[in-house]
Amino acid sequence: MGLTEFAAILMAGLCSAALVVLLRPLLARRALVNPNARSSHAAPTPQGGGAAVILAALATLAVIGGFVADARETLAPLLPLGGAVILLAVVGAVDDMRPLAALPRLFLQAVAVTLVVATLPAELRVVPAVPLALERAAECFAGLWFVNLVNFMDGIDWMTVAETVPLTAAIFAFSLAGAASPAAGLVALVLCGAMLGFAPFNRPVASLFLGDVGSLPVGLILFWLLLALAGNGYVAAALLLPLYYVADATITLVRRLVRGERITEAHRTHFYQLAVARGLPVMVVVRAVFVVNVMLALLAGASIGAASGVVDILALGLGGGAVAALIVAMRRGRRSGR
Repeated sequence: MGLTEFAAILMAGLCSAALVVLLRPLLARRALVNPNARSSHAAPTPQGGGAAVILAALATLAVIGGFVADARETLAPLLPLGGAVILLAVVGAVDDMRPLAALPRLFLQAVAVTLVVATLPAELRVVPAVPLALERAAECFAGLWFVNLVNFMDGIDWMTVAETVPLTAAIFAFSLAGAASPAAGLVALVLCGAMLGFAPFNRPVASLFLGDVGSLPVGLILFWLLLALAGNGYVAAALLLPLYYVADATITLVRRLVRGERITEAHRTHFYQLAVARGLPVMVVVRAVFVVNVMLALLAGASIGAASGVVDILALGLGGGAVAALIVAMRRGRRSGR
């Protein structure tokens, strides 16, 4: 890690923590969330801490782009991503204070995702054999789902930290090896630092929640990072890194649809929520998620390093097995009072 990278993660972390301290009194007055059907907390707690994460990440990238000539050229093409992140942060901030209806919210999310996908370089292809228009349409759908699933999975303290930190740290490491672009590496590093700055305030029992102002744009940034990795030819690695989040959210959605439930209603049926409801401490759950995410990052690294289809299949199989084992363990949990 060079001086610029070290300064980037340090600045993002310190800026995020400082902004949390400054914003928390305001959030406690304007964005206090009471326990509901989806909650895993018992007392009213302010949400919206993600504003600090996003502002810190954007400010750090702006400073680096303004003062480091090489970084300026690297980051200039990311202005559409920055605009989309700001749009989702605004949508999330409004929703944190006064819930939006599902359709307008979904429409604005689609606008943000489409802006990012439509401005991707034409040479960035995940499946070159598929017509470009069809691939971009599929990426828009996948991006919209990913933004929402990150929001869905942000249901207990430190869960988004346990997902984001290993994923972004891995992509930064991959960028050093040339598997991801310098721009993706820098964005990943800054988001990692900003999330680490927020983490002490979200540590169980949290004094502040990320909120939609954080989870929606974080989901978009993570999707863009994974898309950039897949477009570089490392599809298996891009599938491995978010595998637990994708599996838990997607299986839960399918189960709810099969049961005829309204998927727009709040609930506590994600596997990590079931584990907590059945008596597993929050720290045990997020620690298990973190460990599995580190394993997935290592498998993704092995896939990139080997550059072999056989290794890709083996890594995906091992990653899928680890995620399945975690989900089964969470589904069983332990009954309270035992």
